[in-house]
Amino acid sequence: MPRRPAALFAALALGSAAVVGCSSAGAPERAAPAPSGPATSGPATPGGSAPGEVVSGDATSPQAPGGTPAPDAPVSVAVSGTVTDGLASPWGLAVLPDGDLLVSERDEARILRVSAKDGGRTGAGTVPGVTAGGEGGLLGLALSPGFATDHRVYAYLSTASDNRIVRLDYDPARPAGSQLGEPAVVLSGIPHGSRHNGGRIAFGPDGFLYAGTGDADERRLAQDRGSLGGKILRLTPDGAPAPGNPFPGSPVWSLGHRNVQGLAWDPQGRLWASEFGQDTWDELNLVTPGGNYGWPTVEGTAGRPGFTDPVAQWHTSDASPSGIAHAAGGVWMAALRGERLWWIPLDGERPAAPPRDFLSGAYGRLRTVVADRDGTLLLVTDNTDGRGDPRPGDDRILRLTVGRT
Repeated sequence: MPRRPAALFAALALGSAAVVGCSSAGAPERAAPAPSGPATSGPATPGGSAPGEVVSGDATSPQAPGGTPAPDAPVSVAVSGTVTDGLASPWGLAVLPDGDLLVSERDEARILRVSAKDGGRTGAGTVPGVTAGGEGGLLGLALSPGFATDHRVYAYLSTASDNRIVRLDYDPARPAGSQLGEPAVVLSGIPHGSRHNGGRIAFGPDGFLYAGTGDADERRLAQDRGSLGGKILRLTPDGAPAPGNPFPGSPVWSLGHRNVQGLAWDPQGRLWASEFGQDTWDELNLVTPGGNYGWPTVEGTAGRPGFTDPVAQWHTSDASPSGIAHAAGGVWMAALRGERLWWIPLDGERPAAPPRDFLSGAYGRLRTVVADRDGTLLLVTDNTDGRGDPRPGDDRILRLTVGRT
C-alpha cells in the first residue's frame, strides 16, 4: 500500500521560554512572547521550566490569506489553574456534558467525578474485575456518543487474563461510590502483559469506538492480523467489527503498532495516534485503514515498501508519548519519560513546522491531554504510577490556556 511521507523531524528544537508563577486556580498570568528557537539537526536539548510556564514563538510569523494565522503560526501556553490534585495514578479522562470530568485511577480501579467549578471529587465507583500491576489496570475512558440519554461510560481495563473494553451505566443520583452499574463486556481477548497494554479508547466522528492496543511484550502479535495486540481497533458501540473495516469480519483498523496510547481526530476527520518506540524512536502517526506501521520489523522512519512511516518521531528520552489531543491547528502530545507537552503544528497531513515542547520538567510525567470545549486543554500528570517522582499534591489535573499569535 502507498506510504505516507517520511518523518520530517528526527530531533526537535526547543525555543526560548518566558516563565511566570501560576500553580493554582485563577486567571492565567501573562508573559511577553519569547523568540522561537531555530530548528536543529541534532538531538533535542533538554530544558527545564517552572510551573506556570508561558511560551510563544515569533509574533511576526506570516499570516495565511484573509488574516488568519498560518498553520505554523506560533502558540503560547499558560497553566491557568489546577482543576484537582491528590489523585492516585490517574489515566483516562472524559468531559461530561455539564463540564465536570470523569477520571480513572489505574491501580485503585476507581472512577471519580471531578467538579469543573471547584475541583471537588465524588467517587462514581470501583470497576470490578480489574487486575492492576505493571502497566495494566483501569486505563482509558470514553463517553457514549449518546451519553446525554443513555448515560453509558466505556472503560478499557486489564483482568488477570486479558485486556478488555466494558460498558457501564452511570447514574450520579445514586449514593457516592455506587453510581456505576455492572460492567457489560464489549470486547475481550486483547492480549495482556506486564507492559504494552495500550489502553486509549475514543469514539470517532463516525460514531464508532476506536481502541489503541499494545503488543503485550510479544512483538510478533503486532503483525498477526488474527491477534488484537499491537493494533488500532474499530468497533460498533456493542463491540462488533465496525462496517467498512479493511479486513472483513475483523475489528482491526491498522496494525504493526508497539503500544498505542493516544488517539485524536483533526477537523477533517483524520485519525492521529501516538506510539511508544523501543530504544530509538517514538512516533506520531497518521492512521489510515489497513495501514501497517512496521513494528517490530521497523521502528521510526524506514522508507520500506509495505510500511507507513511516521509523520514525526522523537528520541524515546524526549517523549515516551501517551495521550494526544487536537486543538489550535495541531496535535498536543503528553510525554511520560520526556516530562513535557509536545506541540506539532499541522498543515494537512504533515507538520507545518518543527514540533516544540512546553512545561519541560515542570510537572513530571504527563499521561493524558484532552481538548475541552472552551478551547482550553486539560492535562493529567502521572507521577504516582511507580515510575515517577511524586511531588506534593500529585497527581493533578491542570487547565492550560492556549493562544495563537
